Amino acid sequence: MHPDVRIGHVHLKVADLERAIGFYHDVLGFDITQRYGPSAAFLSAGGYHHHIGLNTWESVGGSTPAPGTTGLYHVAILYPTRAELADALRRVLDAGIALDGAADHGVSEALYLRDPDNNGVELYWDRPAGEWPRTADGQLAMFTRRLDLEGLLRAGDTRTTPVGPGPRDL
Repeated sequence: MHPDVRIGHVHLKVADLERAIGFYHDVLGFDITQRYGPSAAFLSAGGYHHHIGLNTWESVGGSTPAPGTTGLYHVAILYPTRAELADALRRVLDAGIALDGAADHGVSEALYLRDPDNNGVELYWDRPAGEWPRTADGQLAMFTRRLDLEGLLRAGDTRTTPVGPGPRDL
């Protein structure tokens, strides 16, 4: 596969379009680029045509998949800097949205939460590749450790707001 191949966008079935827009636009900050009446919307960052598609074509008023079934584990949203991830964390906390977890993976720092339709959402930033942990023979050596949420918030803001009890480690 060519090394420049990327995953371009995610399209989610949602039960309530306005509620989903409230999360992806109002909380996470994606811009609405286009709406298709009351049943679909497309959102992006930076003027791209869309990173996230939301629709109720087959799911209006629907329920979330039962535990133990197949489906989306999570969609991962990559932030360009640690400060931008910190800003996203602050918006999530200000909106009263609980984190499922937060982890330092060596290569990245990640926040895990749920959207209003119970889809898993990972918000993360990648450290520069030169800082990624490696074994003595050069293989990638990712790990999962507790993420210091207070430290992350300080990276994005000079205010000191307690986070409270931390989410469980993943």
